[in-house]
Amino acid sequence: MTSIVIPAHNEGQVIGRLLDSLLVEAAPDEIDIVVVCNGCTDDTAQVAALRGSAVRVLESPVPSKHAALRLGDEHARGFPRVYVDADVVLATSDVRALTAALGDPAGVLATAPERELPLTGCAWRVRAYYRVWQRLPAVREGLFGRGVIAVSEAGYRRLAALPPLMADDLAASLAFAPDERRVVREARVVVHPPRTWPDLIRRRVRAATSTTQLEQQQQQTPGDAPAPTARTSKADLGKLLRADPRLIPAVLVFLAAAVTARRQSRKAVTAQDFGTWLRDESSRQG
Repeated sequence: MTSIVIPAHNEGQVIGRLLDSLLVEAAPDEIDIVVVCNGCTDDTAQVAALRGSAVRVLESPVPSKHAALRLGDEHARGFPRVYVDADVVLATSDVRALTAALGDPAGVLATAPERELPLTGCAWRVRAYYRVWQRLPAVREGLFGRGVIAVSEAGYRRLAALPPLMADDLAASLAFAPDERRVVREARVVVHPPRTWPDLIRRRVRAATSTTQLEQQQQQTPGDAPAPTARTSKADLGKLLRADPRLIPAVLVFLAAAVTARRQSRKAVTAQDFGTWLRDESSRQG
């Protein structure tokens, strides 16, 4: 049986659409869904419980995604295991495609779906930013930024050994070598982007802060090989522009967002504050 663990902090507005999408095609006893409501002050638990016995709801007073994932693991019944953010939309058919790829004899330990970003209604600078972001090699090939990662039992042991980090999805992606992870083209997840420039910047500040935390952790455990990274280089942007010079305005917007986020993240990094979660509310609105 495939277990799906969904950490949820105040996701009452959106978790219903995810659960409905997962349940509509599911056969009896095909999937085991565990929703872990962590530090919620809204109706997340009640909304999830309305889906009936197919969804088991746990509640924790601690508003921690890492703690919620581990609590969900304690109650999950089987493997493969799929971790899903509450604010995305994923169907059972996509779960099937993700878990099928984990049985590949090539030794794939972790999979994630292709992402779909509905940008209608987003500010023009947000659309410009994602026009570049979606083309970056690390973004196309990595498992992060999708809100979904599926692992085999061996892959789960790799994730369970990771320390609690703000950049949990990036750390999870980098925990697997390129030949151990796969983006499954037959599976898709809808990831709702921020609609406004300030909300995009909040997301990027969080990303810049959490990436720095991950790099600090990597420096504490040095190895013979350079630590893997997903940072965007000048070479990455240069290659995009050579391939399509029409991207120049979008690249300028991308750089503006990156510089702004890096500057605003300095205070948190200096204070070693890796627990303040700058949340984008615009993507959670109907």
